Amino acid sequence: MLTLLQTLLSYQGFVIDKSTDKDDIMTLIDRLKPYTTDKPLIRIGANGDGGYLVPDDLTGISTCFSPGVGAFSTFEEACANKGMEVHMADYSVEKPLIEHDQFRFIKKFIGPTTTDTFISMNDWVASASCNDQSDMLLQMDIEGHEYLTLTSMPDELLQRFRIIVIELHYLGKLWNRDFYAMASTALHKLLKNHTCVHIHPNNFCGIEKIRGVEIPRTAEFTFLRNDRIREKRPHTRFPHPLDYDNIQNRAITLPEIWYRQSAQA
Repeated sequence: MLTLLQTLLSYQGFVIDKSTDKDDIMTLIDRLKPYTTDKPLIRIGANGDGGYLVPDDLTGISTCFSPGVGAFSTFEEACANKGMEVHMADYSVEKPLIEHDQFRFIKKFIGPTTTDTFISMNDWVASASCNDQSDMLLQMDIEGHEYLTLTSMPDELLQRFRIIVIELHYLGKLWNRDFYAMASTALHKLLKNHTCVHIHPNNFCGIEKIRGVEIPRTAEFTFLRNDRIREKRPHTRFPHPLDYDNIQNRAITLPEIWYRQSAQA
C-alpha cells in the first residue's frame, strides 16, 4: 500500500520506483527450491485439482486443518479416512460438498485476525481443542490471504504442523516491492523450521516471464518440518511422476530456475 507521501508525490507527477530488485527475488526463489528427502512423496486426493503431493510421513498426525473449501474435498476425505480429524473453514460456502464423520466445519474465512467473518489460525486451533501437542497437517488454499495469515501465526503453532501444503497466489506480483515485502516475510518465517519438498505450478494460472525470470502465477508448495528430515538432496527433475494438471488445459512445467541449483550451491 502506498504511504501518504508516496500518494501525494504520485499526484504531482513524480515517478515512484516500486520494483523489487531482481537479486532479492532470486534469493527468495533459491530458499524455496525443493529437496528430495528420505520421506518419498505420495499423492493424497484426486488426480487433478484437489489432490496434493505430501511426504509419506503421516503416522502420528492426529489432525488436519484445511482452510478454503473448494468444489473438491478429496484431499480432506483421504485424510479423514486415515483417521485424522479434519477441520475445514470457509465463509463463502455453507458446508463441504462431501460429508464425513471426521469433518468439522466452521463458516469463517481464515485471516490474520478474528472478526465476524474471519478467524485467525491461532484462534481456530484453540477453538478446536487441539491442545495435546500432537503433530498436525495444514492444507491451505485461501486465495491470497495466506501471506498475512502465516505472518500472524505464532512460531510454536507453525511448528506443530509436521506437513504444510499451501497454494501460493499472485506470485507474479513479487516484482511489486510492497507485495514482495509481505510475501517474503511470511515465507521466511515458514522456512525457519520447514523445508520445501515439492512445487507444482497451477496450470490454470500459467507462468509469466519478467526480466528473464519465469514465475508461476500460482503454485502448490509442500513443506516438511526439519526435524522429520534425516537426509536431503536437491530435487532435480520436474514434474514429479505423481503430478497431474489442475485442469484440462495447456500443460505447464515448473521452470528450471525454481529447482536447478546454482554453481555455488
